[in-house]
Amino acid sequence: MGEYDNDEAAAIEASLFNVISSCNIACGGHAGDDQTMERTLSLAKQADVRCGAHPSYPDRKGFGRREMKIALEDLRASLKTQVQTIKHHAEKQGVLLGHLKPHGSLYNNVAKDIDLARMVAGIANEESLILVGPPGSASETAALQIGTTFAGEGFVDRHYMPNGSLMPRSQEGAVLSDMAQRVAQGCQLAAGKALYLDTENTKGDKTRLSLTLTVKTLCIHSDSPGALETAIAVSQALAAKNISIHPFYENPAIS
Repeated sequence: MGEYDNDEAAAIEASLFNVISSCNIACGGHAGDDQTMERTLSLAKQADVRCGAHPSYPDRKGFGRREMKIALEDLRASLKTQVQTIKHHAEKQGVLLGHLKPHGSLYNNVAKDIDLARMVAGIANEESLILVGPPGSASETAALQIGTTFAGEGFVDRHYMPNGSLMPRSQEGAVLSDMAQRVAQGCQLAAGKALYLDTENTKGDKTRLSLTLTVKTLCIHSDSPGALETAIAVSQALAAKNISIHPFYENPAIS
């Protein structure tokens, strides 16, 4: 949330608050400014939606989705500033920030680089925030080592690789565009059931593999086409299976 650059995108974000239970708010690294942070926090508070910091590499030009070479101490300083900035705005709004989820390329790198993961988990721990990331990744390992509470995340609108990582956005099909696929994947993840992935080697031989992820929260990207329709469809499908949507932690507004 808080990543919009036009009125139409802002309206979609606002509508999503009627369907979701928690959100990740851009805090200046890849998108967002003081105004968008305050507006997003206000909307979340009105809808009783839990709020988290969504820091990234300091890369607004690339929307935080590019690989970035930056010294660990410099990156830590940037992330710390981003988190403390949104925390400041949250306190002004009377909202208690509850979690931290890295954005874009940082999210992917934290999932596989244990040193980077320890640094990010350390920031979450210092700020008393739950760390959100891919289950079974370096993110979870680092959180366990440091004593940071961790919440495994599953993606409704992204294609998975057999090792549990997300397919790079540079590859065709990385973002699931079919509504039925999104709904099915959301339901499978929420129920703890296996995802079945079709893979193909260099010789053209095809293999179907299964991937099971233990998740506490499902992610839908607000900038994916059909985000609102997806959130509604997944919510309805889960309800039909007697699976309720609720915040993955208790952290009410403090006003």
